[in-house]
Amino acid sequence: MPQKPTFLPKLTSASSLVGLADLASVMTGIEVVRDSNLTKGASTHGITRMRAFESDDMLISQSRVGPGVVSGWHHHGKRHLYGFLVSGQLQLEYLLNGTQMVTLQAGDFFHIPVGLVHRDLNPDKDCALIVVNVLAGKGPAVINVEAPPEGKS
Repeated sequence: MPQKPTFLPKLTSASSLVGLADLASVMTGIEVVRDSNLTKGASTHGITRMRAFESDDMLISQSRVGPGVVSGWHHHGKRHLYGFLVSGQLQLEYLLNGTQMVTLQAGDFFHIPVGLVHRDLNPDKDCALIVVNVLAGKGPAVINVEAPPEGKS
């Protein structure tokens, strides 16, 4: 006979039960941030960033890049950026042993490591693109930098 699924942690001692009770006392309900309640995030030329959630070492946000826009060069300091392209096509140009580029389609996930200088390009001349970002780490969310000299990236 199949067993019912268990959704609570296995209790191995009386202290586990106390820990579970402590957890329940600090739990809150599910938090929802509506699109209309997002707050303005750090800016880079060509990218509109809107914050949903933020803690000491985590930032969840939405980025929009307009049709045909090429953003300014920037990096995310000591934070990793994990992203999901919700709509549109995104090209990420970055500096690593010269200039390189990756192209993402809606539904793709990506990771930008700590300190990697890059810029966002929207090759679609008709539609904006939307990305959901998770920034993990501490420090500024974005650091804008000068464009690399032509031919010296």
